[in-house]
Amino acid sequence: MTLHADADALAAVLHGLPPNPRVVVSGNFATPRAAIALFDQHLPEWRLWQLNPQPGLPEREGIIPETPFVGPGMRRNPRLRYVPCRLSLVPALFQRAMQPDVVLLHTSPPRHGVVSLGIEVNVMPAAIEACRARGGTVIAQVNPRMPFTYGDAIVPLSSVDVLFEAEEPITSATPPPLDDTSRDIGERIASRIKDGSTLQMGIGGIPDAVLTALANRRGLRFWTEMFSDGVLALDKAGALDPDSPLAVSFLFGSEELYDWIDGNPRVRMLRTEASNDPGLIAQQPLMTSVNSALQVDLFGQANASRINTRIYSGFGGQTDFIVGALHAPGGQAFIALRSWHPKADVSTIVPLLDEPVTSFQHTAVVTEHGIAEIWGRSQDEQARNLITQAAHPDVREELHEEAQALGLRVD
Repeated sequence: MTLHADADALAAVLHGLPPNPRVVVSGNFATPRAAIALFDQHLPEWRLWQLNPQPGLPEREGIIPETPFVGPGMRRNPRLRYVPCRLSLVPALFQRAMQPDVVLLHTSPPRHGVVSLGIEVNVMPAAIEACRARGGTVIAQVNPRMPFTYGDAIVPLSSVDVLFEAEEPITSATPPPLDDTSRDIGERIASRIKDGSTLQMGIGGIPDAVLTALANRRGLRFWTEMFSDGVLALDKAGALDPDSPLAVSFLFGSEELYDWIDGNPRVRMLRTEASNDPGLIAQQPLMTSVNSALQVDLFGQANASRINTRIYSGFGGQTDFIVGALHAPGGQAFIALRSWHPKADVSTIVPLLDEPVTSFQHTAVVTEHGIAEIWGRSQDEQARNLITQAAHPDVREELHEEAQALGLRVD
């Protein structure tokens, strides 16, 4: 039977947990902050497991942050326990290596015996199953502001041990205006996308620019980890296939987007085992994957995870979607990035990565200077294309010399 708990009753539940419990928490932009504050108050030691954690999490001795995908809320935490893992394999972590003692959800209010995970499905269904299988505790912070979404977002109340009602704003953001560089890159990628394509892309200026440039396409579909307001704009423009559900695992955007997805049967929330399954991705027509990177080297290898050996993010779903897209009929996988890193003041096209590789064998690498074809080209052709089509002009001569030193024939 599900317990409806106020703060005092939830505190009593927390005092009954095993020592130093592993608590898997709804991540990305669905952090249940009111409940986390009570966990921090009543648990002297605990392990906070969260995907892409955002700022504002408790940080003190006694709390060990754990994640396979680092966000700004844990990036500089000296106690961080980063566990490298492709996102599609995270459910296996819960079964084998990082079993949860507690799962803390952020949900809608109950309807007809169920709650909805709203904007964050991702790995949470797998976490619930793993937790219940070992007799753990599933707690839901119920928030009337959480949109009600369908698909794998639906959780029966019989799977939840404690409901804790606490209203708080859902993190939202309005996309900023596009800069010229993002617009250039977005238009180059959009030129390669046909009517009827299935899209995967993330959040940020370049994905937004791609979607903006696709307003005149028709019959577009989505099979993606996440989407934001760009999808809403495409719907208004008539660019989406009205008969195809928008398959997505988590969401982030404006209040208008959240109002649009609330109760919208076209939005089909998927658990990670489905959204990031390369086999299912490969079944999508004209599957087009757009991902970013911090660096790409002359062998076509991308680093999207580390800066000076310090973990910045993680594998995420990049490899899942690149593999799936390249196996799809007419599929393609792009790495999109600026040719020059504005903060570090260095080229993003480098001779050879000195950081661990996140992904490789993309269809093409796209910057504001052009499209460097990778797939199906020899290693020499790949290097030549990266130098002449993607790299910033100021470093092309140096990259040419470095390529020769690496044994690449780029003349």
